[in-house]
Parts: sequence; C-alpha cells; structure tokens
Amino acid sequence: MKALIIAAGKGTRLRMLAKDRPKPLVRLLGLSLIERVILTARESGINEFVIVIGYLGDKIKEKLGDGRDYKVKIEYVENEEWERGNGVSVLKAKKHFKENFVLLMADHIFDASILKRLKKIDLNENECILVVDKSPQEYIDLGDATKVKTKDGYIQDIGKKIKDYNCIDCGIFFLSPSVFKALEESIEHGDETLSGGIRVLARKGKMKSFDVNDNFWIDIDTVSSYKAAEKILCKRLLKKTDGPVSRYLNRPLSIRISKILVRFNIKPNLISLISFGISFLAFLLFCLGDYLYVATGGILSQISSIVDGCDGEVARLKFQGSKYGAWFDAVLDRYADALIILGMVYGWWSIHSEVCIWIVGFFAMMGSFMNSYTAIKYDEVLLRKRENVRVGKDLRLFLIMVGALLGQIYYTLFVLGVLTNFVSLRRIFLLKKYKEVLNE
Repeated sequence: MKALIIAAGKGTRLRMLAKDRPKPLVRLLGLSLIERVILTARESGINEFVIVIGYLGDKIKEKLGDGRDYKVKIEYVENEEWERGNGVSVLKAKKHFKENFVLLMADHIFDASILKRLKKIDLNENECILVVDKSPQEYIDLGDATKVKTKDGYIQDIGKKIKDYNCIDCGIFFLSPSVFKALEESIEHGDETLSGGIRVLARKGKMKSFDVNDNFWIDIDTVSSYKAAEKILCKRLLKKTDGPVSRYLNRPLSIRISKILVRFNIKPNLISLISFGISFLAFLLFCLGDYLYVATGGILSQISSIVDGCDGEVARLKFQGSKYGAWFDAVLDRYADALIILGMVYGWWSIHSEVCIWIVGFFAMMGSFMNSYTAIKYDEVLLRKRENVRVGKDLRLFLIMVGALLGQIYYTLFVLGVLTNFVSLRRIFLLKKYKEVLNE
C-alpha cells in the first residue's frame, strides 16, 4: 500500500521555528516532522510514498532523497500552485494512485497503531475513510481544528466553521481513487480544500469515519502545539515496567539528556557502550577499597543507570530501535552488574581480609542475574500488577550508591543478595499459575 503526504504549504505560523526551511523540515526531538510521519507509516508496514511538494520543495527532496536512507521508496509531485487549497495538492498526485491509499499530512504526528488498525479495514469500492477524534485531548486546538459531524459511522459534514460537530478531523485518511473525482467536482464549484472533496463524498454516502480512540495524534501548526508534541513524546518514553527509582529519579534526568543526544548522530548502541564504560570505571574505583574511591564508584554506578535509559529513549525518539540493540544492551547490563559487584567484593576484602564477603557477593551477583532473567517473563505476563515496588537494575544500583556513600559495602551486598533472590523466588511461585504462557 502507498501513502500520499501533503507537504506543499508554507506554514506561516511556524516561521519562528522553520526559519529558512519549509515547515515539514522543522525538527522535533532529532527528526523533522515529515521524517516522523514517514517513519511512523513505515512502522505500520507502508514502504512507498508519494510526497507533494511546493514551497521550498527542493529542500525537502534534498533531505529525503529517494527514501533509501529510511528503507522506503519516495516519489515526488511538484505543485507550483501551492498557495491554493490543499485539495489541489492531493489532486496533483492523481496519476500515481489507481488503488486504495493512505493520505497523511506532513505536520501531523500520530501513533503507528492508528494506521495498523486502519489498514485492516476492507474498504468498499468508491468508499473512503477519515480518522476522527470523538474525545480530543486538551492540547488539541479546537478553535483551529477541522470539525466533523458523523452519524452511524458516516460523515455528514466537515469544515472549520460547522457548529453541530461531534468529532475532530485527525488528518489521516484511507482513500479510494474516487476521492480525485470528488475533488475535481469540489474545485469546479470553487472549493479547493480537501474538506470540500470530503463533503462531496459525504453527500453521496461514501465517506466513513474511523475513531482514533485513545491513540495519540497532534497537528503541529503553532509553536504551542509544537511544545505540546515535544512534551507528549517525552512522556511516552516512560515504561509500565519502570521501577520507582527509574520513574521518579532516573527517567526525568535521562530524558533531559536524551533531548540533547537526539540532536547529534549518536547511535543507541554507542550510548549503551558509554553506560557500560561508566560502570567499568565504577568497578575500578570499587576495587581500590578506600572510602573516597568507593563513594565515587557508587555515584558513577547511579550515573551509569541514568545513562543506560538514554539508549532506549534515543532509539524510540529516532525510530532506531532493534531487537539486536535491546539484546546488546541487556548483555552489557549483565556484564556491568557482575563487574560492579566484583569490584565491591574485592575492594572490601582487600582491606578487611574476610572470606565471607565472597560468599555474600556471590549471592548478590546470582540474585542480580536471576532478578533480570525472571523479570522478562514476569513483566510480559503480569505487567507489574502484583508488585508495588519493582526490583530491577534501577533499584539495585541506587541501593549500591546509597551503601557506598554510607561506607557500608558488606551490608549493601547482603541486602542485595537477600532482596534479589527473594524477589526471583517469589516470581517463580507467582508464574507457576501461568505455565501455558511460559510454554509459548
């Protein structure tokens, strides 16, 4: 399936951010708006795009090229009449679409799950679908939004000034080629907007609505909506499986760091290596045993925990996530866990010469490994429904920092050994009820 993206307009209300670029190239957390649209659509399984360009269109072509860098195929249609209504831009691409297609706006950011759901619909001949929002969030500018009136799943009317509306146009369409004939009819009667063509189809009973439900979308048309989009995308970086330390301490700090990192060409795997490097430095300091070195090692352990969140955040913000990257990060995390605990054990033993520290350290290391291993299936099955406090790497490293600052390495390792092994055994007991899921 192909997607058509309208990117011809000037976008005067975002000129402060756009400067000498066209609006679709305004950057949001490391990617331009149109890159986000393309990569979101790619995530839903769409790999072919036709982009209608107009104002400063050459800069868009220069940025995106043929799509090879994004693992998609891109064709361009030039609209020299870009100052006319957006319906004209859609009509310019008529010859590229003989089958059903998706129509997207270059400045509308949305969740890929919307397109995934939309593509599953079996569209009847000559019918079209508009995605609508029946319960728009507070960040949606209702004054500027295109209003839609629907009844029994069909659109009755659409426009910015209609009063008896019951939902909002999300700027996402699933269209049949019949839309081009409707646009020609609308333009012939003096209405050059896309909404004009939709009204023509609505009068013929051919325009369906599709509720966005709770999925995220936003039209970035002003500076305030731009800031809202940035805030929402950052908030969506939070995970259901985040422990208390991660949620309330690490994540607020790592997101601030990630907002800086996305401006540069830094890959998530490199961030994983940097986090591991900090952990290795902590290991060396722990080995020295003296309080000042140990306390510094504890602080570095916590810093590595914060930085460790940045790789996934950058990956999600820039659509660079991969199964290998997640696995690579997990492997480095286990090495980091082992080194930090080994450094704590060796440093304490080098000063106190008590053999029992090696036994305590062994149980702390074993518990940390099993804690991470059991969490994979536990999170998948129970999604933290049973745990009020999730014991994960964030909490373990925070306890290590506190113990190091207090100079209580032995008791810190003892607590880690008891806590992590108890949690792992508890998970084994709870997951016994879900054997069928574990066998999948």
